[in-house]
Amino acid sequence: MKLPNTIAMLRTLVGEPSTSSITASRDQSNLAVINHLANWLEGLKFAVTVLPLPNKGGKANLIATLGNGEGGLVLSGHTDTVPCDENHWDTDPYTLTEIDSVVHGLGSCDMKGFFPIALEAASLFHSKKLNKPLTILATSDEESSMAGVRQLLRDGRPKADFAIIGEPTGLQPIIAHKGVLALSIVVEGSGGHASNPSLGCNALDAMHAVIADLLIYRQELASTYTNPTFEINIPTLNLGCLHAGDSPNRICETAELQIDLRLMPGMEIEELTTTIQHRLVETIASYGTRLSITRLNEVPAYQTSDDGDLARTLASLSGRPPGTVAFGTEAPFLQSLGMETVVFGPGSIDQAHQPNEYLDLNQLSPARETLENVIRHYCT
Repeated sequence: MKLPNTIAMLRTLVGEPSTSSITASRDQSNLAVINHLANWLEGLKFAVTVLPLPNKGGKANLIATLGNGEGGLVLSGHTDTVPCDENHWDTDPYTLTEIDSVVHGLGSCDMKGFFPIALEAASLFHSKKLNKPLTILATSDEESSMAGVRQLLRDGRPKADFAIIGEPTGLQPIIAHKGVLALSIVVEGSGGHASNPSLGCNALDAMHAVIADLLIYRQELASTYTNPTFEINIPTLNLGCLHAGDSPNRICETAELQIDLRLMPGMEIEELTTTIQHRLVETIASYGTRLSITRLNEVPAYQTSDDGDLARTLASLSGRPPGTVAFGTEAPFLQSLGMETVVFGPGSIDQAHQPNEYLDLNQLSPARETLENVIRHYCT
């Protein structure tokens, strides 16, 4: 089978809706995208394995390998997109549309655009003997729960020496990013008539103390963890949303605050969660309320050495020094599998997660050439 060209492959992938969302009504299967990738890779003589996610119908990862042996290189991307409101787009988000040397479409930049480039680079090697294997990895649900890469981590695969995650970095090798910890903090009191405060226990009063302490904690984190390599060089703690009470003439019985922390490398999720739990329980001890914390989302911070072999190779090939980003990726999970992992891909994160998302066509050739050279360097 002749491999379609890059634009034709991207048009096909964008045309397959594959939203992942924690909201069940918006969540979609990624199998159509996986099946297209599987067909193209089988045509390139890759050994393809589609791995359905347990307990998540319509979701799957894909591992496709060319060559045998240990080590080698992984080129990885996620197959899902964020949800979109078509009314906010100037074009059909599911139809790839070229305007002024860019192509618009949902996922064109983040990050379906990486797969056609990776496959076109890989196609140059499908008839050559590789000294080490080349693996194409496609994951599920990165934009919501990261269920796909978490399952791969549990399974202990794939195994290789090096991994490139093709998120949009403007073709700059990225060697560190912040982590994410989203928490739901619930304070439970007891209701009663507002005319007599002694009839109940006001959860909002206690939540006021919780918020005040979190603002203090935010300053403590900023003074303790500083990293000048990041544009925002401190961890951030955002008070995202607050839900409380049901009527102004009733003592508030329950209050929930959802917060988002962006963690610097070196900050551990377990330690942070325990610290927040202990200090907030102590903060509201005198209020007669109960406090519980639930993790809504968590992605570890990621960092690898700028002196690593892959980091140096990509810096040399791209002509750009290694850098950092604020957004999260699957890098810490692949790194946990023992691979030196670098984030590197076409497009800009500034165009992701918004209407009229696009990929600059001028980045396709340099991206493909870089991947060709990386494959040649590590696999032949």
